[in-house]
Amino acid sequence: MSEYEEILDVVDSEDRIIGKASRLQVHNKDLMHRSAHILVFNSIGSLFLQMRSMNKDESPGLWDSSAAGHVESGEDYFSCAKRELKEELSLSSVKLDEVLSIPAQSMTFWEHVRVYKCVTDGNICINKNEISEGKYMKLSEISALMQLKPDIHTSTFSHIYENYINKLV
Repeated sequence: MSEYEEILDVVDSEDRIIGKASRLQVHNKDLMHRSAHILVFNSIGSLFLQMRSMNKDESPGLWDSSAAGHVESGEDYFSCAKRELKEELSLSSVKLDEVLSIPAQSMTFWEHVRVYKCVTDGNICINKNEISEGKYMKLSEISALMQLKPDIHTSTFSHIYENYINKLV
């Protein structure tokens, strides 16, 4: 099954499930749905950022959260976060803590977003189908980039930065 055929829960503004649709339908019709974003910090406080693959349909080539993905139909946010960490970064057995909840809006492509963080010095192996590159960055470096070149980041990551990461700097 291609990623365009994956089935997602369609939700309302209160994040209640009201139906199901393919990923393609959800995006083409701007239907509200769910996603999880994960921020992977190392033990010295740097944050791993990924550059989205150029073959992605949304925000190709932009810097984003360490890992992120759609919550599939019947899946919960936490399970999605664990799955995306494994699929995109080959990380498992990490402790995840929820740090932010963002309501669906145009900036998040109509996704209700739950943001999780973890701290690990585990070996990251990026999935080249999803990510073109990734690297750990000091929060001060991310802050400088957000001010100098905000358009090189996804709109969802910019929201996460403003409402969570910026408070850590």
